[in-house]
Amino acid sequence: MTEEAVERRTFPDISSRAWEHPADRTALTALRRLKGFDQILKVLSGMLRERQHRLLYLASSARVGSRQFADLDALLDECVSVLDAPVKPELFVVQSPIVNAYAIGMEQPFIVLTSGMYDLMSVDEMRFVIGHELGHALSGHAVYRTMLMHLMRLASTFGFLPVGGWALRAIVAALMEWQRKSELSGDRAGLLCGQDFDAAIRVQLKLAGGGRLDKMDSQAFLAQAAEYDRSGDMRDGVLKLLNLELETHPFSVLRAAALTTWVDTGGYGAILAGDYPVRSDDEKHSWTGDVAAAAREYRDGFDQSDDPLIRGLRDGVSGVVDGVGRAATNAADSLGRKISEWRGNSSPED
Repeated sequence: MTEEAVERRTFPDISSRAWEHPADRTALTALRRLKGFDQILKVLSGMLRERQHRLLYLASSARVGSRQFADLDALLDECVSVLDAPVKPELFVVQSPIVNAYAIGMEQPFIVLTSGMYDLMSVDEMRFVIGHELGHALSGHAVYRTMLMHLMRLASTFGFLPVGGWALRAIVAALMEWQRKSELSGDRAGLLCGQDFDAAIRVQLKLAGGGRLDKMDSQAFLAQAAEYDRSGDMRDGVLKLLNLELETHPFSVLRAAALTTWVDTGGYGAILAGDYPVRSDDEKHSWTGDVAAAAREYRDGFDQSDDPLIRGLRDGVSGVVDGVGRAATNAADSLGRKISEWRGNSSPED
């Protein structure tokens, strides 16, 4: 992989809040406040062997460094510098034809790239991918991704956790919804690292259609998102929800559209100009501001969507956005009460 030298802006002391999607931050806050969630996290932390988890990759994949995949090591150094990351995470390349990359680990998150991803992406595109995963690690997403990975395995075979199988499935569903939102945050971090919008869109093109970029067109690709949003009737709106239900990532066309919107609405440009939150202010930041930002994001998306299902709700039900918010809050409180009641009625041996 070769490229011309490009000077990129760096962001000293930048907080992960700068690239996190409002719904991502709010979902994390909601998960942490969910009764029973902290117990699940403690149980899993005790069950999982962090060192054993890392040793698996150390024994079965190639650890990136100056003597192995030095090109990837250099890209990781660049991303660490741009995002002013306090720690450079380990990076592994694992043999797999599946195009994938992820950040995992609870105590010391690390990044894994498949050989399929490496073979598919150019230098600029790979910089976006590595920046995306570094953004996950800096946002703390790796902790919850690791938790989701193991919870999904448990949910498919066992229901023995203290809160019960039904509550486990509810938490898995909540984590999957959060993960889809967190991918939008990762895309923003990737764009900040590469500072190449065309490369960021090419990544989504390749994830959707493979490596034949000469057969694809970015404008036609983005037009698919608008068509997806407005096509069909209310039945199609329901089918869209069903298609997305078990997905860990938003669809590539929609990711490209979301990143385009972030650029067009000025969020990306403001950070490039030096207007961004800093880590030194994180402790003083109030989560209520995140909730308000997420509410605005959902409201604007609801008001502007051409989706037939949402359009029907918007035209036919007054105050639906506030109602959804109240319903979500009541559902979380109800879940917490049921968990408490279940635990109270359980025998001491449970």
